[in-house]
Amino acid sequence: MKFETEINKIMEQLDTIDPIKYARTRNFINGKVTYLSPYISRGVISLPTIAKTIMSKGFKPFEVEKFIQELAWREYYQRVWQAKGDELFKDLKSDQTKVAHHHLPTNIVEGKTNIAAIDTAINQLYETGYMHNHVRMYIAGITCNVGQSHWLQPARWMYYHLIDADWASNALSWQWVAGSFSSKKYIANQENINKYMFTKDTDTFLDTTYEAIEVMQIPEELKAVTELTLVTPMPTSIKPIIDSSIPTCIYNMYNLDADWMSNVTANRILLLEPSMFEKYPVSKHTIDFLIELGNNIDGLQIVVDEFANIQPLCGEIFYKEHPTNLHYTGVQHQREWMFPEVSGYHNSFFSYWKKCERYFKKW
Repeated sequence: MKFETEINKIMEQLDTIDPIKYARTRNFINGKVTYLSPYISRGVISLPTIAKTIMSKGFKPFEVEKFIQELAWREYYQRVWQAKGDELFKDLKSDQTKVAHHHLPTNIVEGKTNIAAIDTAINQLYETGYMHNHVRMYIAGITCNVGQSHWLQPARWMYYHLIDADWASNALSWQWVAGSFSSKKYIANQENINKYMFTKDTDTFLDTTYEAIEVMQIPEELKAVTELTLVTPMPTSIKPIIDSSIPTCIYNMYNLDADWMSNVTANRILLLEPSMFEKYPVSKHTIDFLIELGNNIDGLQIVVDEFANIQPLCGEIFYKEHPTNLHYTGVQHQREWMFPEVSGYHNSFFSYWKKCERYFKKW
């Protein structure tokens, strides 16, 4: 799978969304999903832009509610990150139970679980930087609730390889599956996987009942574990050319919006801070992808340095709000939200959505 990086082609892809087929088929491996998550995560397109595009086609709110809800999940996770910050690295609502270790099963890392859909998806993740959302849930469930791994290191592994890497969506989804951000753990048996992945596997460690999986000891296929070392391969940096008499727009991994302040004459810097990528390491695949997306921004300079070293060289600085850049100083612009009226922390998506729903029904 090849993800386009030219803005015109990305916008063409946006225009092909079918929210009704999405709602009906999204859990199947060949379902009508949007493949827009890499562009949402990198800040190339916003959730309101997607929602407005859908509503402009004449759909009634009740026809697209499931699709909008799925977008709202992503927005909800962002609000949790805003409110909780680094607490996302910990069990957020309750301690994960039945934890045997804080590593990752070796056969997950190597794609050798002998479950065809899982092994294929892991190898495709390494090749393309993408994985279907339902398979992500399967892998998290196998790793945490069958293999008894704590969710954190496996979540960091998946984040590392995903070109749509978003720490809120990734970490909180793993916590939701593992039961530390939900009231019940998520598990799937082989019959479920076969149904949605169109496979015919039998005699795997998941080829049993849900009741049996809930009390299962760690299967032999998941006993060996790997201690991961995740390092971001940073690109070659340049010394930025900065005219301090004009504004400087700071872009980063989570903001590559080509329209942002595009009508202003400004220095434009894609800032890749080593400290951030030490905290949130990503693969070369991800770094290459965001650099290619940066080609949509005229005059963008790629700089590997810390904000504190760049700030004295600049005049007025502009940037977009995000939990990863709380140390930035200057003029902060807010991100676009589908439901700007609903902010702060909500204990569950249901409580969050109930507040969003009253605004959604007025669309």
